[in-house]
Amino acid sequence: MKDTSFGRYLGVALVVAIVALLPRFIPSYAAFELTYVGAYAIGILGLTILTGTSGQISLGHGAFFAIGGYTVAVLGQKLGVPYWLSLPLAALLSGIIGLGLGLVALRLEGIYLALATFALAVSTPSTLKHFRGLTGGSQGLVIAPLEAPAPLHGVLTSEQWLYYVTWLLAGALFGLTAFALSGRLGRALRALRDNEVAAVSFGIDPQLHKTLAFGWSAAYAGVAGAIVAIATAFVSPDTYTVALSLSLVTGAVLGGIDLLWGALIGGAIVEFLPLVVQKVNPAAPSVVYGVALVLFMIFLPGGIGRAIRSTFTSLRLRGTQHARS
Repeated sequence: MKDTSFGRYLGVALVVAIVALLPRFIPSYAAFELTYVGAYAIGILGLTILTGTSGQISLGHGAFFAIGGYTVAVLGQKLGVPYWLSLPLAALLSGIIGLGLGLVALRLEGIYLALATFALAVSTPSTLKHFRGLTGGSQGLVIAPLEAPAPLHGVLTSEQWLYYVTWLLAGALFGLTAFALSGRLGRALRALRDNEVAAVSFGIDPQLHKTLAFGWSAAYAGVAGAIVAIATAFVSPDTYTVALSLSLVTGAVLGGIDLLWGALIGGAIVEFLPLVVQKVNPAAPSVVYGVALVLFMIFLPGGIGRAIRSTFTSLRLRGTQHARS
């Protein structure tokens, strides 16, 4: 057990060191791409909480991305609210709306819940276009680019500064999530996922915990959407189509839906797999993308994260057996 804990802490320390030092060795545009990876990882972390831990299916998390992105855009462009304040407000607003959706979700299960959230994703772009005075309609809203603070001018580019802000937030949220799910709350959510009747018999309130999971997950998606909007410096209804929601679910499943660190793999998949597919076949990227997903699910049904963990577990067991022999 001590060896396992030491290995876990060592792995976390190694990841932190890599994230902290990487911008010094890569171009600014590469750091900019990794900013998107961090943002998507935060959004997928929310799906890991909602689906992997509590067992609720959502195909509409792109809507919470939109709420986060438009909160930052509207507050910044129309009211001049700084990013350090509008970003937590984006998380708060997304979380509140997620709590409301969670109350509705209590009446739905399985495929019915998936269809309800899918309808939310489908309706989001048209809803944003309807409120033209607030959202800019089909034209969207332009956001002022994020600049590094004055003391860091000349030390960090704007891309590097956003990179560090994103990954600092990601690290804090991953740590908070790991701490929360390792305790009573995590046990309650997993119990409801595995057997709700048994969980209720042990005094777990399904209404409270399922609603909390939806709001928690939505808040993370709002943070991710806000970061993506800041990085892009633009929001538009066409950015938040149903394809975004499906991409997030795809990243969560391929990364490892029940592994927190699988969200990091999922974020990289959402960001880079479409780019790779586009290079393989520019004429029919969706076909190549679909084939790639099918192959992943056939050969790695538990996701890439679970395959990596199984490989390291096997190697560790072989090393232990070899040492004993």
